[in-house]
Amino acid sequence: MADNLLSRLDKVKPTGPGRWIACCPSHKDKSPSLAVRELDDGRTLVHCFAGCSALDVLAAAGLEMDALFPERAIQHGKPERRPFPAADVLRCVAFETLVVTIAAASVIDGTPLNELDRARLMLASGRIQAAIDAAGVGHE
Repeated sequence: MADNLLSRLDKVKPTGPGRWIACCPSHKDKSPSLAVRELDDGRTLVHCFAGCSALDVLAAAGLEMDALFPERAIQHGKPERRPFPAADVLRCVAFETLVVTIAAASVIDGTPLNELDRARLMLASGRIQAAIDAAGVGHE
């Protein structure tokens, strides 16, 4: 399972059986700060020592959260459609919407966004779109 993620990272070095360190794709990393570990059951753990979240690391690598988990056949019942509680998703969307609102207010006031602000706005937009896609809400 870790192979897919590792193939998208720079300066990957093994640190032990099922363990690697690499440059984090979520921030400008000059030396490896991302620990990757593959567990016996196929799950992959990631930890950025600079503080990037697993979601940010995966997004920067062009992956989604399911890339960290092995595919398992469902024994009984239907597969879970919402892996995150709705309230948590709404809180995240609300925060990202606040980021978009602040950026929009700056532009309306005639203040151009700097490169960092534009990057954060694009991240917010991507996260909102990911939430919409995960919810299965179509565009009309």
